[in-house]
Amino acid sequence: MKCIAIDNDAKALAHLCTFIEKSPNLQLLAKFEDVQKAQAFLSNDKNEVDLIFVDPDMKDLDGVDLVKSLIEAPLVIFVSNKTDRAYDAIKLGAVDFLLKTVSYDDFKLAVSKAEKAAENRRNEMMQLPRSSKFENNGRFIFIKSEYKVMRINLDEIQFVESMREYVRFHVNDGRPIMSLLTIKAVENYLPKDKFMRVHRSYIVNLDKINVIERARIVFDGDTFIPISEQYKDRFQAFLDKNFAQ
Repeated sequence: MKCIAIDNDAKALAHLCTFIEKSPNLQLLAKFEDVQKAQAFLSNDKNEVDLIFVDPDMKDLDGVDLVKSLIEAPLVIFVSNKTDRAYDAIKLGAVDFLLKTVSYDDFKLAVSKAEKAAENRRNEMMQLPRSSKFENNGRFIFIKSEYKVMRINLDEIQFVESMREYVRFHVNDGRPIMSLLTIKAVENYLPKDKFMRVHRSYIVNLDKINVIERARIVFDGDTFIPISEQYKDRFQAFLDKNFAQ
């Protein structure tokens, strides 16, 4: 599992990284004392992180707020010297909560839980139909979802969200429709004049965009789609073309 470690306390961070590096099933991608730099790393489309070890109590942006800010959060293990932060861990669905200074036995047990959680995610994906034929005639598409073939009208799609091995189609006035497809396959099939990829994990319906703020597209007032560095020039060209002078 690819992981990162985040802690303002250099000694505690070094202690944790020693355990990570001696664990054969873990690959330490990066370590951070600065939570803002960790957030930037996690927001980069190129960085695939499976597991975060993070102290919930840090300066500026704490570990809890960091996890809440992530669009697609990896698995999380909180490491703290305050027992009362365990409640935050439970609320956020963290894999485990470790008290400093962590023993290697407790660390291994937490990692084992993370591996089990990752396995459960994979098993959920295996239960989806393995063939997802995607047909598009310019007005609607047919996809396989929950062992059914479903029709989705293109003008009802707000955005498409990648969830690693599958995607969710977020539609008007309805729950997301899940299908075992890659976001790249969806991007190739949807009409380029109506849909645009703006992030590694998101494709948006250009006709549905009403509000843009701080490099984010806002849907329904409380759903924020980030516009990543990789796609911002193309999106800016779309804005320039349609901006009233």
